[in-house]
Amino acid sequence: MRGIDHVGVTVPDIDAATVFFRHALGAEVLYDTLRPEDGPNQGPSIEQGLGVPEGTRETRIRMLTLPHGPGLELFEFRAPHQRDPVMPSDLGWQHLAVYVDDLDAADLRVEEAGGTRLSGPRPLPGVEAGPRNRMTYTRTPWGSTLELITYPDPQPYERHTPRRRWRP
Repeated sequence: MRGIDHVGVTVPDIDAATVFFRHALGAEVLYDTLRPEDGPNQGPSIEQGLGVPEGTRETRIRMLTLPHGPGLELFEFRAPHQRDPVMPSDLGWQHLAVYVDDLDAADLRVEEAGGTRLSGPRPLPGVEAGPRNRMTYTRTPWGSTLELITYPDPQPYERHTPRRRWRP
């Protein structure tokens, strides 16, 4: 294994999500895998292959690239009984964390792009602490959780192991 290639995110509107990620994170469109004119992917192969409910239609797929790090693959589905985005307390993949150099500027970009601050930036705790190591949680316009994090200073865990967390 070499690392994360991309993160898949289901959004209610691919164009609106693209605008948000472009303004908030500097993302750029690489390509569309499924365009509206291609027609939806649907039927037993999608239902079984993705484990989605009967009647689900995959209507659009778009791959974005971030300036540094993995890609974001956006999916737009129409499905019976489609649920709201997960909260951090729900089971499953719960948030996307993006490393930033300037947390205050990134927090402002997310807000200007239509996101919501859940709290102001705060220090990283315990084994991640450092004078300038901070994070904040935000929400996308459709309600998914987005973490912004920076840790330019050495972290206490580094004194106990030669291993290091990956950083862009």
